[in-house]
Amino acid sequence: MQHDHDIIIVGGGMVGAALAARVGHAGFSVGLVEHGDAPTPPSGDYDLRISSLNARSLAFVKASGTTLPEERCCPFRHIDVSNQDGTGHSLFSAQDSGMDDFGIFIENRTLQYALWQRLEQLPSVTCYTQCAPLSTITSSTGRLLELDNGKTLSARLIVGADGAQSTLRELAGINVSSHDYHQRAMIINVETELPQQDVSWQVFTPTGPIAMLPLPGHRASLVWYDTDKTTQAREQLDDEALKAAIEMAFPKRLGNLIRIVARASFPIKRQHAHRYIGKRLALIGDAAHVVHPLAGQGLNIGLQDADTLAEIIIQGRDPGDYVNLLRFECQRRAANQAMIAATDSFHHLFTGAKPLRQLGDLSLQLAERFPFAKRMMMQQANGLNPFKFH
Repeated sequence: MQHDHDIIIVGGGMVGAALAARVGHAGFSVGLVEHGDAPTPPSGDYDLRISSLNARSLAFVKASGTTLPEERCCPFRHIDVSNQDGTGHSLFSAQDSGMDDFGIFIENRTLQYALWQRLEQLPSVTCYTQCAPLSTITSSTGRLLELDNGKTLSARLIVGADGAQSTLRELAGINVSSHDYHQRAMIINVETELPQQDVSWQVFTPTGPIAMLPLPGHRASLVWYDTDKTTQAREQLDDEALKAAIEMAFPKRLGNLIRIVARASFPIKRQHAHRYIGKRLALIGDAAHVVHPLAGQGLNIGLQDADTLAEIIIQGRDPGDYVNLLRFECQRRAANQAMIAATDSFHHLFTGAKPLRQLGDLSLQLAERFPFAKRMMMQQANGLNPFKFH
């Protein structure tokens, strides 16, 4: 049977576009289905949605021939983690882990735009915008996808990269398990007197962590976790009152704030699909899993899904071969389950009862005293083999 594409990817966000760019670069025929428009070039102030790209994620993005604009990326070489009273503290340095840097912070829209620019250069990739799936059925050698614009496409594999509320996952009848942490994260972009580059830091408090993600120049993205009620009350503050609240609650190392650039908040939830695959179907990114964002690994593990799936597709003859899809699920479910367990443990250690918080403080002290353990932790967080020595 003749198919329209080898692979159809539903969802043109960062993870879906990255997979499309990688397998398209390898010569596969790809159809990318996106419910919105193609992204526009980033300009002006930095967007609120910022993500970290670790070493493995960066290598995967660059393997597709995608070029990232250096002027909107901020490399970081140190991660500083502590508790509120300073009794627990650990500093992680890229040099100590055998790396030049841990990765970069980049706006989501900048990464997505760069990936779509690469897709435009690939003759084997076709982008279908302003459309969404209506139904999907399997055939003997592939899967059909009916779209709400009247088109019906076929491929040997369909991949769902359409986010936490995935339509493709629902059409495939795949259920999810979810958990509400009853927390909200407030994201605040600020301009500061001091340049906020090279180091990212996080301070654990009993109500949730506060963190600083550096951006180029005198800019930073602040993340303030707290209860739903407290965060919603904080959102009602005007810029001057919010600036004063930040300067009181955040460490002095942040320095004085010049202005609040933008703000938003979102609820913290965990979600995991009961399975990642079906007949000639796979789920990646938030369509498969949503983890607590305190470790900043959500995008990275989504890109690792895409990286693993791309390698299996490139090495095989049939992108939708079920045995290969089982390999993908086994590898990624184990890794993602470990990340979910780790972020859950950190959340409960540092926001639980006092004995748990004391145990969390002790874990930071131990990490600081054992360089080998720190190196292993950061290699693992970067998607690298912690047992490979340089």
